[in-house]
Amino acid sequence: MQLNHVRSQFPSLQEHYDGVPAVFCDSPGGSQMPESVVMAMQEYLGRFMANTGGQFATSIATDEVVAEAHRLAADFMHCAPQEVVFGANMTNLTYLISRSVGRTLSHGDEIIVSELDHEANIAPWLQMAEERNLVVHWARINRETCTLNLEQLRSLIGRRTRLIAMGLASNFSGSVNPVAHIATWARAAGAMVYVDAVHYAPHGLLDVRALDCDFLVTSAYKHFGPHLGILYGKERHLNRLPAYQVRAHDGSLPGKFEIGTANFEALAGFCACIQYISSLAAGDPDLLISASRRDMIETAFGLIREHERNLMNRFLEGFRNLVGYRLYGLPSANDRVPTFALRREGTTPRQLAIHLAERNIFAWDGNFYALAVAEALGVEQSGGVLRIGFAHYNTENEVDTVLEALDSVRPV
Repeated sequence: MQLNHVRSQFPSLQEHYDGVPAVFCDSPGGSQMPESVVMAMQEYLGRFMANTGGQFATSIATDEVVAEAHRLAADFMHCAPQEVVFGANMTNLTYLISRSVGRTLSHGDEIIVSELDHEANIAPWLQMAEERNLVVHWARINRETCTLNLEQLRSLIGRRTRLIAMGLASNFSGSVNPVAHIATWARAAGAMVYVDAVHYAPHGLLDVRALDCDFLVTSAYKHFGPHLGILYGKERHLNRLPAYQVRAHDGSLPGKFEIGTANFEALAGFCACIQYISSLAAGDPDLLISASRRDMIETAFGLIREHERNLMNRFLEGFRNLVGYRLYGLPSANDRVPTFALRREGTTPRQLAIHLAERNIFAWDGNFYALAVAEALGVEQSGGVLRIGFAHYNTENEVDTVLEALDSVRPV
């Protein structure tokens, strides 16, 4: 992966503030966007603004944007186009599916949610469970490593377990969950698995077949695209579940769960973001000759993972030399993505974020809607943590800049 070429495609990475270049460590809250994505959205709005289903050129073009978005999402997640549902965002889609799933459950049925998850994969299920009189079990974390306690999780799965809601990677600590392994336990009990892949999607290959999950959801703005939610659902589930849809709709997939007029310009931008990811594999001439789009995506994420592993190792090695800091999460590059939660003795996370911002290093502080894990770690009442997040467009020099800034902090 040619990093200079990658960075040249992101207009925001060329920005300077008061003459100083910005270091974007805020990607866990939303990635930067390549110019090709911006241009695709602009082109749709400027040339093809029309609804679907018409017999004229702009409507036909919109139909093709919608169809191509489903095809590209299928390649991205390794599923069939009719198993893809687009929506406003991950939270919106999860509320939608949770209500449909809830209508098929009975009093006393059980669901499992995780302390490690984002609220968007907890609150919809808790509220659905309250409405349907279900039993809720909590999968707990190992506080030392911010990972799931797998033994405790497995003990929760029983004959009345109907669904396990699980994140693929933690947006708080970067920990990656063994979802495929957990899915085998769920399958043995006849339970469904609903996976929040939002935080994992910019860093690793999505493969719903390998995971054998029933649903998987992500948001394009976390992986270089526009604000748009993307859901995978096994076709048999999407066919059998009741949908909240207008009477005029025929109930066919994939539109059964796509309510109202779609955000067509966002779909155009989504197509461009998947094409951008695929383009990262362009350095392999043998691949270009006969590769499928899925092959290109797989190769691209191999390159992303290799580069990000170098960034993780560099950050963790330097972090060990910092005085007064604590890392909440795994201390190595294994089983994690490049998201780091930390605190410093004598300094609040907000003060750390301000210190970095004064040096044009953009990073988040707080709980990031991972309320349950912040509470479990005992940091919620004192400002949460500082979160440093790297993406494939970050450089090793930027990692060093962040470490130097953290080292320069003095207690207030």
